[in-house]
Amino acid sequence: MNAQNVDALSAYFLAEVSETKETHTLSVIVDNEPGVLARVIGLFSARGYNIDSLSVSETEHEKHISRITIVTTGTPQIIEQIRHQLDRLVPVHRVRDLTVAAHKLNQDKPLERELALIKVAGQGDKRLEALRLSEAFKAVVIDATVDHFVFEITGRTSKIEQFIEIMRPLGLVEVSRTGVAALNRGAEGL
Repeated sequence: MNAQNVDALSAYFLAEVSETKETHTLSVIVDNEPGVLARVIGLFSARGYNIDSLSVSETEHEKHISRITIVTTGTPQIIEQIRHQLDRLVPVHRVRDLTVAAHKLNQDKPLERELALIKVAGQGDKRLEALRLSEAFKAVVIDATVDHFVFEITGRTSKIEQFIEIMRPLGLVEVSRTGVAALNRGAEGL
C-alpha cells in the first residue's frame, strides 16, 4: 500500500487542521515553590514554542499560590496542546485559556494590561515633543533631568508598542516592560 492510500484511510486526516496562528493568553495557577517557573518554561522550550509575554507573582500568600500569565502564539491545535501539557505538570492547580473564555462571553480579548518604563533622551524640540506626546498617551514622568525623561505607561500591549515607536525618533534609549497581566470580565474567578 502506498503512502497516499494510507493517508486517505487514516482517521487523523478527517479532522480539520487550521494553520492560522492565533495569540492566546493563558493563566496558570501553581504552587509558589522553587523550580516551578523553570518547569513551565522548560515545557515551552523543549517543544519549540515561543512565549511572547510572561509575568509571575504570588497571589495567595497564605496558600503559597502564584499566577503565571503567559501570552503565546500558535495554531489552535498547538495552543490546545500547550494547555493540556501545562495541566499535567504536578505543581499546576489550574490552567485557563483566557482568550477562549473571553470568546465564550462574546468578547474579543480578556482584560489585559502591561506596565512599561521608557527612557527618552533629547533636548530642544524633541524634548518638548516627547513630553507633549506622553500627555496624549497618559504616560507619567517619573524621572527627569535636563537631557532625559523616564516615562511610566500602563495599558494594552498595542498602546505601549505604539508609544515606543513614537518615541524612537525622539531619542528612545531604553525600555523595560512587565509583561501582560490579564483577567476575564465578569463575577467569576479562575
